[in-house]
Amino acid sequence: MNEEFLSLAVYFGERDRRSAGGGFLADQLSEIHARHALPASILLRGVEGFGAKQRLRTDRVLTLSEDLPVVSLAIGTRPHVEAALAEVSTLSFDGLVTLERARLVSASAEPHALGAEVKLTVYLGRHERAGDGRTAHEAVVDLLHSRAIAGATVLLGVDGTLHGERRRAAFFARNTAVPMLVVAVGDSALIEAAMGELTALLNQPLMTLERVEVCKRDGRLLATPRAVAENDASGLGVWQKLTVYAGEQSRSDGEPLYHRLVRALREAGAAGATTLRGIRGYHGDHEPHGDRLWQLRRRVPVVTLVVDTPRRCERWFALIDSLTSETGLVTSETVPAFRARGPGIDDGGLRLSSPR
Repeated sequence: MNEEFLSLAVYFGERDRRSAGGGFLADQLSEIHARHALPASILLRGVEGFGAKQRLRTDRVLTLSEDLPVVSLAIGTRPHVEAALAEVSTLSFDGLVTLERARLVSASAEPHALGAEVKLTVYLGRHERAGDGRTAHEAVVDLLHSRAIAGATVLLGVDGTLHGERRRAAFFARNTAVPMLVVAVGDSALIEAAMGELTALLNQPLMTLERVEVCKRDGRLLATPRAVAENDASGLGVWQKLTVYAGEQSRSDGEPLYHRLVRALREAGAAGATTLRGIRGYHGDHEPHGDRLWQLRRRVPVVTLVVDTPRRCERWFALIDSLTSETGLVTSETVPAFRARGPGIDDGGLRLSSPR
């Protein structure tokens, strides 16, 4: 296990600007990540969600498809991320900023040191190939599936950095270099057994591990989210993140599962929710899948993220539990630092709380 990393995430709207009359916030964040040479960052465009203003946005309806939710994710050593965070903190915008602990890993990693279950994130470029010639992200997903890892999802970015170099999508370009990531969740012993193979499969792999709790798998309740105190011993606030991994074709009462999740959470008063569409993945015992030509229905994974206080997350988990009675992989994570801003909201700071 290598040195401690931090994961910096910013949730905001696609059309948000860094200040009145300024450029788009998304561009500014990517510029900050590149300037501080963070080893990996990615800008992910959501397909549905809402934030502090409670305005629903979805690509399913043309009139609601403007200003879709966006997630900016970056990782790096604590000094580098904190230096980038100092710049991010000067930007004036409504949205959510979180910090989470992670570990940069190598073939000698020990995932079990983090707990019984872990989240593995592999950062790649879209153009990358595995040692056997296959597309790297497909090779990673196939390997994880063959090793009985609970689930894996490939998310394609539109901007970001990889190994400190900025990679941005553009019109009229093949965009072979844009960043992407594979996020997988599973038993730490199984992931540990796969680490050596992943390292041998990839060229210059960049991978992190984080603590996670698997709560549901394929409709089966495994555990309720661990009770988390709202503050640490010094009084710093703590939030939680609930994540639902499913397929875009997954249904709840005849509607797309992610569609019902977002609307139910909004109606119940959640602070926000964001759904991201993947390009390939699997969960549970399902075979890896993605879009293909000549198919009538999309078969890609979707990921829905909810970040809120531990007390409120108890309510949101009960709601999620009721809607995922037949399908989906549901996880819970602790968020040790956050800043939430919106109409009438100015909550939290960005100092890391201590685990309790």
